[in-house]
Amino acid sequence: MPSSAAAATELARVAASFGRQFYVRSCSGAWEERVAVTRGKRTDVCVGDEVEVRLIGSDQAVIETLQPRRTTLQRSDRWRSKLLAANVDQAGIVVAGEPPFSEALLVRMLIAIESAGIGAALIVNKSDLPGATRAIAARIDVYRALGYRVFEIAARAHPLEARAQLRDWLAGRTTLLVGQSGMGKSTLVNTLVPDAALRTQAISAALSSGRHTTTFSRMFEVPAEVAPDARIVDTPGFQSFGLAHLSEWQRVHAMREFVPLLGRCRFNNCHHRDEPACAIREAVERGEIDPLRYRLYLQIEGEPDQGS
Repeated sequence: MPSSAAAATELARVAASFGRQFYVRSCSGAWEERVAVTRGKRTDVCVGDEVEVRLIGSDQAVIETLQPRRTTLQRSDRWRSKLLAANVDQAGIVVAGEPPFSEALLVRMLIAIESAGIGAALIVNKSDLPGATRAIAARIDVYRALGYRVFEIAARAHPLEARAQLRDWLAGRTTLLVGQSGMGKSTLVNTLVPDAALRTQAISAALSSGRHTTTFSRMFEVPAEVAPDARIVDTPGFQSFGLAHLSEWQRVHAMREFVPLLGRCRFNNCHHRDEPACAIREAVERGEIDPLRYRLYLQIEGEPDQGS
């Protein structure tokens, strides 16, 4: 027979976090969303985590335990690592031709997502701007050829069509949306979750974060008519994405086109830069590997923050 302490806990999902405060949602729908805190000084809880909480009064909770995670996504530099989300099934990277997206940032995000074992797709927004879309078409085709799913949408100009295109991909899954500032990710979120802005304001007020509403990740339930049993995690727009938490082995294995050639270089410790008989560099020279992605990979590996 369960103890009264065990009976007093409930399974919840973390919908937002800010500092040492969290916004949690009942997994069963038995109670309203509420603010939660952790025991002691624990801060390693992030959006998407499933947690056991003890309810306090009508609007607060204490996080007692953290359930095992299926997936985690983070970014890092030499000083710190930042958990972005846990237990997501897939990620959509929002890019656009106006302003032009940064491929260097795209490569970094993909390396982190691939290393986390999370499926990735490119969401090419602002497709109603034909000139801007044509300008990036050749680069998008590179990722399509690598096997990444590509959606071309116009979230602001054609919201109903955007919903229809993404419906099956979103259904039954938790999807992380990431992208640099200016790509229209917020417009896409509001297209998929019409009351997202109001929900964000409610979370911000509950967490007393005020003006910081754009600096934290948050999870939204997608309306069933948009996509059934779907959740999205919206993240702040990024200008950088550090990969210091990943080893060189993890980073090189996250480059899909490199993987079939790994182990074929003359030297076992080849860094794929200027070593003789490097299978990857020779593939670049033959035109079998995209030279820009190769250069961006070398740029990442040349940074002092990166682990070996």
